[in-house]
Amino acid sequence: MLDLLIKNARLGDHDASIDIAVKYGRIEAVTPDIRAEAVKIIDAEGCFVTAPFVDAHFHLDSVLARGRPRINRSGTLLEGIEIWGELKPALTVEDFHARAMEFCRWSIARGTLGLRSHVDITDARLLAVEALLDVRETMKPFMDIQLVAFPQDGFLRSAGSRDNLERALDMGVDVVGGIPHFERTMSEGAESVRQLMRIAADRGLLVDMHCDESDDPLSRHIETLSAETCHLGMEGRVAGSHLTSMHSMDNYYVSKLLPLMAGAQIHVIANPLINITLQGRHDSYPKRRGMTRVKELFEAGINTAFGHDCVMDPWYAFGSHDMLEVASMGLHVGQMTSQGQIQSCFDAVTKNAAAAMQLDHYGIAPGNFADLVILDCQSAFDAIRLRPARLYVIRRGHVIATTRRSHPELTLGGKAGSVNFVTAD
Repeated sequence: MLDLLIKNARLGDHDASIDIAVKYGRIEAVTPDIRAEAVKIIDAEGCFVTAPFVDAHFHLDSVLARGRPRINRSGTLLEGIEIWGELKPALTVEDFHARAMEFCRWSIARGTLGLRSHVDITDARLLAVEALLDVRETMKPFMDIQLVAFPQDGFLRSAGSRDNLERALDMGVDVVGGIPHFERTMSEGAESVRQLMRIAADRGLLVDMHCDESDDPLSRHIETLSAETCHLGMEGRVAGSHLTSMHSMDNYYVSKLLPLMAGAQIHVIANPLINITLQGRHDSYPKRRGMTRVKELFEAGINTAFGHDCVMDPWYAFGSHDMLEVASMGLHVGQMTSQGQIQSCFDAVTKNAAAAMQLDHYGIAPGNFADLVILDCQSAFDAIRLRPARLYVIRRGHVIATTRRSHPELTLGGKAGSVNFVTAD
């Protein structure tokens, strides 16, 4: 007796119908025409089934804080940082917890079951750390959350950051973060990378640094991060987030940088919605796009993921945590419209992001966790194009969220030439 049997699923752009058998929270078989009894049977009716969406870069501590204590009227990165500095002293554990829990419900409903969140540790009270550690444990049956110890105000620039970061890691934070481009000087930024990498190496932890989130082509901390990764033998365990300075670097330097990053097995996490909104603000015309060189990173074989980064916070006023919106924006701004590139953008919010987080047993294959999303479409291409309903969101073989199937139909009626839209179940 199976726990769950999904019939008539599509796993790609081909027409073949596939069944998925689930037992004890894991996928037992992926093959056509499985004939077995099951506690629950779902007929996918030819809909596209994917592993869950994964957001490899987010900030749960600031989510849903838009307008507190004031609106970011300029919409700039620096005003967002100012507002966050004003808000932090008034925040409580309960406030951090409530906003993050509400947001996690949004995530699950949209099929996002993996999330890496940076958490600011420059407040010595570590209230956000305390709250988000509890959120991580509370949500563990429903989604995987990783927390990054993030020195928002600069590891060397902010007094007490080393002690705060070490305490956060002792409390159970998963990943070492950094922000070298926000240190006072370029040399201090490089030194912060070296110190943070040593802390991670000594503790055996992953690394994910906000790196070169700047329009300055001379902001090259990704070079230091890649070199330190190799020096410390941490290949495959380090991620550089944003890397927006790469969009302004000269091509010769990038031709040197990409092999260095590939050799260090660096993971890259771009954030299309935020990068194109916050970067290029000093330009008149032509305006730089802001997003890092995603197409070239794909071509260089560097694992590249997308993150949402922010939703309704001091930096970004929009968002519902739909990772297909992120994939669509990345595709458009990066001019990645070949069939292979479209698939790569879908991978950037699924398997590439899971690889950056090093999620175990991810993907639709026998032996992996039965974490699945059934979308009201027939392919990854259609998923990005339509951003369809998540008909079923499944975690460890259990349905944890559903959305009704809805198709718009066009009917003519009433006055001549008038059009009515109706929804059919």
